[in-house]
Amino acid sequence: MAEHGGLCLECWGKLAVPTGTCCSLCQRPLGEGLDAASDLVCAPCMAEPPRHAGIAAATLYNDTSRALVLALKHGRRIGLAPMMARMMAPRLPMLAGEWLLVPVPLHRWRIWKRGYNQSALLAGELAKATGQRLLVDGLVRTKATPSLGGLNRKARARTLSGAIAPNPGRLGALKGANVWLVDDVMTSGATTNACIIALRKAGVAQVRIACFARVLDEALDSIRKPQDIKA
Repeated sequence: MAEHGGLCLECWGKLAVPTGTCCSLCQRPLGEGLDAASDLVCAPCMAEPPRHAGIAAATLYNDTSRALVLALKHGRRIGLAPMMARMMAPRLPMLAGEWLLVPVPLHRWRIWKRGYNQSALLAGELAKATGQRLLVDGLVRTKATPSLGGLNRKARARTLSGAIAPNPGRLGALKGANVWLVDDVMTSGATTNACIIALRKAGVAQVRIACFARVLDEALDSIRKPQDIKA
């Protein structure tokens, strides 16, 4: 019961894995007939360049990945973390130099209530899989924030303004470092943007995002079978 080795064939088949030619920065699908090896960037990223240097998501957010995320986050199924991290690890590109794995932080009150930070569990398992260094407390939540569910992108950004900061005791490790910011699910990007701003203040060289599930409806629609799409 302490170890979750994998998924059954039925659940595995229901996961949506990013495939095909995608934007090298945000993973947005770019259509068929393009050279997948090219370093292509989508129009939204060209118009408004993201603060990060790329996103690596193990799955697209659908009913199956949502069930796994919720089981880990709220269902105390921490035995899922190694399996989910094993799915994330191959999506991380081979990059030169050393990279720090920094999880998206939780406020201490939420950690006390939940008992753990699911992003930190994933980051710890990724550190084992990749050999990169884990900096579990590189970022801190300086104030408690309400749930972001139901808020639009601007409202999420306002709620998170000033809520995340670099850990003063880890500034030496962060300065000049390359960072993989680890989270369980990336929705609007408001939380990751708040983390990136904090990391930039600490002098981080570049930030990439590693997550188990990515909310990207246009990508999900592109891989659905026609019979699965409701009229």
